[in-house]
Amino acid sequence: MLAILHNRTYRHLFSAQIIALIGTGLATVALGLLAFELAGNEAGVVLGTALAIKMIAYVGVAPIASAFAESIPRRAMLVSLDLVRAAIAACLPFVTEIWQIYVLIFLLQSASAGFTPTFQATIPDVLPDERDYTRALSLSRLAYDLESLVSPLLAAALITIVSFNSLFAGTAIGFLASALLVLSVRLPSPTPEEPRGIYDRITRGIRIYLSTPRLRGLLAINLAAAAAGAMVIVNTVVVVQGAFALGQQETALALAAFGGGSMLAAFALPSLLDRLPERPLMIGAAAAAALGMAIGSLISTFAVLLVLWAVVGAAYSAALTPSGRLLRRSAHPEDRPAVFAAQFALSHAGWLITYPLVGWLGATAGLDTAFLAMAALGAVGILAALRFWPADDSEVIPHTHDNLDPDHPHLADARPGRAGYRHAHAYVIDSYHPTWPTQ
Repeated sequence: MLAILHNRTYRHLFSAQIIALIGTGLATVALGLLAFELAGNEAGVVLGTALAIKMIAYVGVAPIASAFAESIPRRAMLVSLDLVRAAIAACLPFVTEIWQIYVLIFLLQSASAGFTPTFQATIPDVLPDERDYTRALSLSRLAYDLESLVSPLLAAALITIVSFNSLFAGTAIGFLASALLVLSVRLPSPTPEEPRGIYDRITRGIRIYLSTPRLRGLLAINLAAAAAGAMVIVNTVVVVQGAFALGQQETALALAAFGGGSMLAAFALPSLLDRLPERPLMIGAAAAAALGMAIGSLISTFAVLLVLWAVVGAAYSAALTPSGRLLRRSAHPEDRPAVFAAQFALSHAGWLITYPLVGWLGATAGLDTAFLAMAALGAVGILAALRFWPADDSEVIPHTHDNLDPDHPHLADARPGRAGYRHAHAYVIDSYHPTWPTQ
């Protein structure tokens, strides 16, 4: 898996990702402490609102940001957004009012909504070989899981020698380092042959996404994974410290079990994906996560919870990590930022639903009801994936051009003598082909 780090461009991008993730993790810890300083016992409300603002920014801003990614060189866009994020992080220590937190969080997450999909869409261009790209996806998953373990420990160590506000400086430094690493390499920036209008650019990713059967199936899997993930993130502390009457260390251990399961799956996925297609692997993993939620309503000991959370973590990782392969396969290079932005926005829309739902159910109807509700939501996602994602997931769609004008843009690549001449093109449904079959 580590052999892909011999690619200098990818090595620098991966390093930038790790540094930015650690900086973001420091900011998460510092933000909680800042919220308590400003709001006291109401800090939970502040953080909950900030989390909702984060998801709203992700859902609303990502498609708009992708419209600009098409006309701006990717390196320039990524570096600019890193600098914006660094500037916003540097402002956080000077916050004195709660509303200021909300404004800065919206701006920070809006910049991330532009950065992350563009960054993700660049990796398949840097690593065109699918085996290499699969290993990059697993490394990215490992980076996210390691950050969730390392950042709190690093923050705890730093707080012993500096004030928590200094953690925001660490965040700003992380974004600046990320910008320098991105600036140090040349990045491909595929662009469409014909200029596109702003409406087309903003909506293009969503239209391609929702018109492509495998991506509609991916959206359903995202919902199933969000149901399990939200239960773990929101209610682990309630299960451990409420139902089992244990302490904070046990809560951290339970979350670590989930992260450990996810990391083990990330290690195993490259070899599994060399032998298995994505559809059975991802749907099977989503089913395992939903089954884990159903079993969760029956557990009565902390030891069983640790095992269950490790299994759910592995299933969660296996369900989501291969997503990039589907997105890469379903879009032309110039459309990848738009399609990755659509995935970013639509997947976080699922979290925007499941986060408040699982918290409200756990508080009002009880943990057993919350577990069963997330299992049911997961089952709905699995059934939808089976319905939308064809078992015969061809990479090309046979079709004719009888209903197109002779000068139609697509026919430029379908004339005899051209490399693209064939009657089955990449499995990408775009605005040029609104009437293509979608199975």
